[in-house]
Amino acid sequence: MPPFRPPLALEQHRAPLLAILRAVIESPALSYAELQQLLRQHLKVTPEGRRFFAKDELIAAYRAFTASGELPPFDPAVLERLRLKPVRTTSGVTVITVLTKPFPCPGECIFCPNDVRMPKSYLRDEPGAQRAALNAFDPYLQTYTRLRALHNMGHPTDKIELIVLGGTWSFYPERYQIWFIKRLFDALHDFGRGIDRTDEVRALLDADALVQLKPSLPPPDQPVHGAQLERTYNQLVASLYAAELQRSRQQAAQVEAGALPRTLVTEYATWEELAAAHHENESAPCRCVGLVVETRPDHLAAEEVLRLRRLGCTKVQIGIQSLDDQILRLNRRGHTVAATRRAVRLLRQAGFKIHAHWMPNLYGATPDSDRADYQRLFDDPDLRPDELKIYPCSLIESAELMQHYQRGAWQPYDTQTLVALLADCLRATPEYCRLTRIIRDIPSTDIVAGNKLTNLRELVEAQLTQRGEQSRDIRAREVRGAPIAPEALHLDELRYTSGIGEEYFLQFITAERRIAGFLRLSLPDPALAPLHPDLTAAALIREVHIYGQALGIGQEAAGKAQHSGLGTRLIERAAEIARRSGYARLAVISAVGTRGYYRARGFADAQLYQVRPLS
Repeated sequence: MPPFRPPLALEQHRAPLLAILRAVIESPALSYAELQQLLRQHLKVTPEGRRFFAKDELIAAYRAFTASGELPPFDPAVLERLRLKPVRTTSGVTVITVLTKPFPCPGECIFCPNDVRMPKSYLRDEPGAQRAALNAFDPYLQTYTRLRALHNMGHPTDKIELIVLGGTWSFYPERYQIWFIKRLFDALHDFGRGIDRTDEVRALLDADALVQLKPSLPPPDQPVHGAQLERTYNQLVASLYAAELQRSRQQAAQVEAGALPRTLVTEYATWEELAAAHHENESAPCRCVGLVVETRPDHLAAEEVLRLRRLGCTKVQIGIQSLDDQILRLNRRGHTVAATRRAVRLLRQAGFKIHAHWMPNLYGATPDSDRADYQRLFDDPDLRPDELKIYPCSLIESAELMQHYQRGAWQPYDTQTLVALLADCLRATPEYCRLTRIIRDIPSTDIVAGNKLTNLRELVEAQLTQRGEQSRDIRAREVRGAPIAPEALHLDELRYTSGIGEEYFLQFITAERRIAGFLRLSLPDPALAPLHPDLTAAALIREVHIYGQALGIGQEAAGKAQHSGLGTRLIERAAEIARRSGYARLAVISAVGTRGYYRARGFADAQLYQVRPLS
């Protein structure tokens, strides 16, 4: 984690800051090298010496001096020139990832890390896990501190996609889930109003004696070693956190009974309170435009899928890992391919975006079997995920896979073999799928054997280029920050079969097939009983996404894909296709913060979805 730096004393450094900012304002085409030259000319003088101003210091000064009138009115284009890591928001939204607390997991996968300081499958050294531990896994603290950091780096914070990771979401108690999601929304609302309760929450956590979850304490003295696995992750977690888990359950029960007052860290909230938070977020300054959780195929039934929707979820990350029952058995995954197909069908029928995880190089697999397995992902109509993370299996010391590695039964693919395999996978990925990652963000110090290269995707894409090929997936084609002329775009329509009917992938693309925006439309088989009354006789929009640097709500910028009307045009085309196909209604699985957007386009609120008649 970066070291703490105290807030900048603006008065003390007024002259050099104003000189830098005025030059940036007057230079619309300022390059990175020119900005660096400016920083060299106007150094920050401190008792410790002279150094560059940090970009977040420049951004804080720009906001302060425009507010005081010492600089011209605030201009988002100037902020864009100063922004740190603009790639974080070039996909159109600002993403915040939070982790749930350590908790038992129904899986016994031999490749999974067993860090008992973390929820299952995560390691303390991963960046997101570090942030979670520093905030005691509290949803409010994780969200608020990340919002503050992104704001300080110059990123917009009014359109947020919340990603909840950690173990198997569907295995956590419902009461904890409702509380966790509500507290995410509480953080959005407080940040948008300029209210900071982080110190109050931290004080309550200290007073509440969450001993095992305090990041200041050393790791538990019962580490798990995969080579001598005497106690499983679940056994250790159940013993290490038994008192905390029991106490949190008792507190929630006492609060529900009215015998105990509630605090900001009591793991209790009601469905009614969550619904109220949803309603507030519809018009809040800081809105949730996507809510993602991760779970296992064998923990998804119709009731669970609808419960996820009631929580406000719009996308589900689902661990497929392999489409070979023998490989799943060898790796003790705990479910079959049939369970995966059933889960994906249910998610698609309910309108969720399907973000699958797939793992090559599992115990028992070969490069050739992995190639065939990957092809099944898109050949099988029951699957065909919308997004995909490819996680080549890496050996972590705490994983049971260590035993197979030590006896020579499993070996990681060498770099050349892995790059060739992944190049074939990228080439085989259809245009409607987005390859979010092709490596897990695990520090190399935690990897006993397996890929340690952080630029693996770059190497894979370079091999494709050498072959005269390129990836067709969405991520490889995003316009990102490139200027877009609307007249240079045309609407392309891709139709394919799914396990519940037909899918349309509508995309606005350039002549080079660079993608500026897309819509996913499901046309379910009329003979298929709807999962919910909202979906009766309805086609279903599962996703609308416009690419390019994220802009604020209502904000426009010349040459930017966002807020240029592409979303409306995609929706109208979807309505035309659905009407022509005989559907009486068009439903959308809207995020809480996008309900107003869809109301303005003819959709009305139902129970779990928004619906528009197609008369």
